[in-house]
Amino acid sequence: MGSLSPQDGTISGQERSSTVQYNGQDYQIVKEGLAEILNPRKESAQKGNKTGNEGETKPQAVFYNPIQQFNRDLSVLAIRVFSEELSSIRRARHERRRLQKAVPHGGKGRKRKRDDGDETRDVKAAPQIPESNGLNGNQQDQSSPVVSVEASAEEISEPPPNRGQDIATATVHSRVEVLVGSPKTNMDQLGASGKAVSTAPEVADKMPTNGDMPTVAEPPDAGSSTKNVSNGESVNEHHAWKSTFTILDALSATGLRALRYAKEIQLTTSVTANDLSPSATASIKLNVQHNGLSDKVKPMSGNALTHMYSMATNSHSAGGHGVKYDVIDLDPYGTAAPFLDASVQALKDGGLLCVTCTDAGVFASAGYLEKTYSQYGGLPMKGPHSHEGGLRLILHAIATSAARYGLAIEPLLSLSIDFYARVFVRVRNSPAEVKFLAGKTMVVYNCDAGCGAWTTQLLSQNRLQKDKSSKFFYKHHLAKAPSTSEVCEHCGIKTHLAGPMWAGPLHNPHFIERILDSLPSLDKTTYATVPRLEGMLSIALNETLLDPSNQSPPSTSRPEDLPVAIPRLDMNVPDNHPFFIIPSVLAKVLHCNSPSDAQLRGALKHAGYRTTRSHTKAGSIRTDAPWTVIWEIMREWVRQKMPVKESVIRKGTAGWGVMQKSRSNTAAQVLKADLSSLLEKGGDLESLKTDIEAALYRAGRVENAPVDEDNGEVNIETGEAIEGTGLDRPEKAGSAPEGVGRLKVVFDEILGKEPEGRKLVRYQINPRANWGPMTRAKGGHE
Repeated sequence: MGSLSPQDGTISGQERSSTVQYNGQDYQIVKEGLAEILNPRKESAQKGNKTGNEGETKPQAVFYNPIQQFNRDLSVLAIRVFSEELSSIRRARHERRRLQKAVPHGGKGRKRKRDDGDETRDVKAAPQIPESNGLNGNQQDQSSPVVSVEASAEEISEPPPNRGQDIATATVHSRVEVLVGSPKTNMDQLGASGKAVSTAPEVADKMPTNGDMPTVAEPPDAGSSTKNVSNGESVNEHHAWKSTFTILDALSATGLRALRYAKEIQLTTSVTANDLSPSATASIKLNVQHNGLSDKVKPMSGNALTHMYSMATNSHSAGGHGVKYDVIDLDPYGTAAPFLDASVQALKDGGLLCVTCTDAGVFASAGYLEKTYSQYGGLPMKGPHSHEGGLRLILHAIATSAARYGLAIEPLLSLSIDFYARVFVRVRNSPAEVKFLAGKTMVVYNCDAGCGAWTTQLLSQNRLQKDKSSKFFYKHHLAKAPSTSEVCEHCGIKTHLAGPMWAGPLHNPHFIERILDSLPSLDKTTYATVPRLEGMLSIALNETLLDPSNQSPPSTSRPEDLPVAIPRLDMNVPDNHPFFIIPSVLAKVLHCNSPSDAQLRGALKHAGYRTTRSHTKAGSIRTDAPWTVIWEIMREWVRQKMPVKESVIRKGTAGWGVMQKSRSNTAAQVLKADLSSLLEKGGDLESLKTDIEAALYRAGRVENAPVDEDNGEVNIETGEAIEGTGLDRPEKAGSAPEGVGRLKVVFDEILGKEPEGRKLVRYQINPRANWGPMTRAKGGHE
């Protein structure tokens, strides 16, 4: 673009005008977050305007879609939390490597093996370093101790030639003083000499770190003092460890995401903004210059696949530093499936992959199931839970793409938002963990044409076994198939197959907590979507219902892994309770009025099951109760609260099949059997009358048999409570207890009512009429 300067871009004071001019072209300034992009004025007059809520016509060009500000705000916060976590991991790893080199070699020029706790090191007084602002505007502590350690030459970046230091005299094992600031390292336990070692203050949130690519940060002053240490070598006492954090915005369009990442994520050192269209790249360059980010954001015009594959094949540059990315963001128009294979290979070990898919008509609908399978490797689900099924299909596509290269994924956050899906996945190099993928992949038998129930089937089983030394290890077995018949066991309607899809957890609650903790400190004018972010993330935080385990499985951590602020979930355990129910949908099957959310949750909790919400649909209830219990509760709802006429439910429908297992029908069947027996037996009229009365009495006792408040068990023959043999909670969560037809169902609204608190925007209403992804952008590819 050359050197451009706005010819009319500001007005008096610090307030920026809504228009600016570059090279004679007028641009309208669109501000989001801390970044600004320039929209050519002619764009606002193009066709495709949409009608707002009040009926007025508003410009809604695809150049900038305000509906996706929620997506971009969420991405900034998620990547910021991830960058802080990655920085602390790399800092701790760097400290461990540094301490391993701290023991003198005795002049033999070779290292001896040692444990991390056996290092000896000398602690010297900290030199006075000029004050510098931290990443959050705070100043670094001046009293951090400086530790004299040994560092290899490749760990020290080459200083500028005019710094007054003779580079040629630097030896491979020079002793360099570096600042110690790792909050993960207990300094009191590192000295082997028995001397107390001072603990450095926590500055992990102030200093960007990267254990894989350490460099030397130059002090802000012009001079650089040196000193001789015990081995007589000259070192620079102002050298400090520094990291890099790189992001690829693979399909950048205007570069808005790249600009926001560069401005709002403090640890970011480089953002590559790539787009195939030369006109889009020209727009990115102009926006980069307008925001003054030419040193951080690198515009690039080319095929995203070619670029990412080149990063995968050339994993190291000439200088020995990795060129793969810490974060790759895929935000295409439509599906991201074509980019998944290249993106997982272009990520560093432990990197973050952010994926947006806007083709909800494919991954969350059965209208184009052949397209769904070709894109995501699985068949879609039909029903209210189709969007959660779509999320699991996307994760399945990412997991299978990564598994081919020995890479395992960990979903940190997976959300269905408006018309698109957004997932944040951590990718680790762990061939051992990839072995569990089949055990975290499932097919679903979905009664979408009947009562709406489903049955899941894992492709394999990861079982814990003991070896001869009584240590646990995992063995992978083929799963028994099928797990159910071709017809629904609850209503008798044929089921349909969906999947294979991801069967593991959708989120890491520790990661969500970190994002939620950052919300109160945000500027609400900069992040206008904070209320909705808080509401949706609060639901996602408690969305997953994992079964507790009494066994201690073997760890899948690697030797290089360190304690982290965001613990990893047990990636060997699947989510045995996917999807959700909706009370109104259940009531529709039985042609009755719907119980309230609180009533149904109260009945489930009274029966001993857990309940929560799903972020994908308003009015949803996630539970670990099996469908046998759910339909028994709904049958009791009809019997106790909302009786329906038999003529309303036609024979052969799903509702008729469900109601055939009701307690009233059981009593009628008992009566019918008794009467048939009496007619066959014959006898005088008085004897027959007495027998009929006894049969009616027994039928009533079956239907209205009392249930022990403590145990919940009844004797069908006598109708009396049996003490000491209660209807126990099933050992395996999600399984139905025996005698579920005798379960006491109490619709306790107080028990099912959610605790009162601040009102949250859990489910966003449509922000404007005719909203959505809008028309696909058209740009030159010449």
